[in-house]
Amino acid sequence: MRIPCLETKRLILRSFTEDDIDALYLLLSDQEVNTFLPWFPVKNKAEAKQFYKERLASSNKAEPPYSYAICFKEDPRPIGYVTVGMDDSYDFGYALRKEFWHKGLVTEASRAVVAQLMKDGVPYITATHDKNNPRSGGVMKQLGMKYQYSYEEQWQPKNIPVIFRMYQLNLDGDQTRVYRKYWDHSVVHFIEEI
Repeated sequence: MRIPCLETKRLILRSFTEDDIDALYLLLSDQEVNTFLPWFPVKNKAEAKQFYKERLASSNKAEPPYSYAICFKEDPRPIGYVTVGMDDSYDFGYALRKEFWHKGLVTEASRAVVAQLMKDGVPYITATHDKNNPRSGGVMKQLGMKYQYSYEEQWQPKNIPVIFRMYQLNLDGDQTRVYRKYWDHSVVHFIEEI
């Protein structure tokens, strides 16, 4: 499935291509950007290419069709991404090069992707963030996502214990649905006052 190209006030959101490996390397190799992402920074462009093939390539049928490169309208090189998993979590994720942080770009891109998901009939999305990364939770709130619960996970491949906050946005009008898989699988789970 090819995702449709999306446009916002400042951005073009499109599929990744192999031509994006250099730009992906800039994003994926940055230690600070990758602090709260579920993988280690890539060490070279060959690892960035492998990441592209495994997680972002539209030809990879096992991975989600919603893997958007975030690009400025005036520059086709990706500065970040928004992805949505197609398993039962519909996990919503994003990353942005740090020189573009705090400008509302991920929120702008994410709103366009959420609108596309609604058009395509995706029933809901979930997203999680490390409690030590509240800015990511801020993006989730700006998208209208609601905090549901927190849980502890031994995060792989980093092998560290992390308390995650899980947010959800029901796109189909069913406001009673709560995705409980993380709650059910975690021995440590609780609801915080946020």
